[in-house]
Order: sequence, then structure tokens, then C-alpha cells
Amino acid sequence: MRLTVYSDYALRILMYLAINSDRLCTIQEVADHYRISKNHLMKVTYGLGLAGFVETVRGRSGGVRLAQKSDEIGIGDVIRSTEEDFKLVECFDLQKNECVITGRCKLARILDEALDAYLQMLDRYTLADLASERGLKKLLIAS
Repeated sequence: MRLTVYSDYALRILMYLAINSDRLCTIQEVADHYRISKNHLMKVTYGLGLAGFVETVRGRSGGVRLAQKSDEIGIGDVIRSTEEDFKLVECFDLQKNECVITGRCKLARILDEALDAYLQMLDRYTLADLASERGLKKLLIAS
């Protein structure tokens, strides 16, 4: 399974905000830090806001910050909210499925189990786990 760029950027934004939780951060600041388009990050930040992970403060001295404590933001929850779908194979999409072996094939069940295990593993971790490593803090703050 491969995460979308959207999910990757969402996790990067959240890690940056977790490490800088003592202040408001700007999208431009995060964009500059990661060398990512501000426009891309605006879209991702908007989605994170709708999902309840971040809150924005408007105005001249505004910015963005975590809406919850970093140890309350589950990585599995973030991935579920940022990925469009988890249709690993055609038969996972009941409306578009034209596979002739649906119903006799065991692959879908196996992949479904694997996806559940993948998400359960992500559910074991929070944003605090990602942002707590000293090396990560140094890397994010120093650059």
C-alpha cells in the first residue's frame, strides 16, 4: 500500500505543529521548511481543519495549531481521514467491480485482512510518538 502525497503532507504538517506546539505557525513557514508549495499545504491544512486535527487563527498575527494534544491524535485516524479510499483491488469497489472471479477469489479477503492489520498498527501510535524523538525535534527546529 502506498500513501498519497496528501497524506504525507498532512503528517508532515501535524509533526511540525506538534513540535512547535508552543506557538502559532504559518502555512508559509511550514511550506518553506519542507520546500513544499504553499498552495498544496493550504489545501491539506484546510482538510485537517475539517477533520478536527488543526485549528486556524485568522488575521495579521494568525496561523495554525493543533486542535488537540498531540497524544490525542491517532496516526490511524489521520490516515483514514486523508486517504480517499482503501480500494486495493477492483472488487473492493462494489459499484465498479467487473471482476469475473468475485465470490470465488480469496484475494479480496486476504487483502482486507492485511488492510485491517495495517490500520490497527497505525492505531497504536499517536502524533506525540512521531514528534517525540529528539533527533526529529532537532531536525525540524534546526532547519
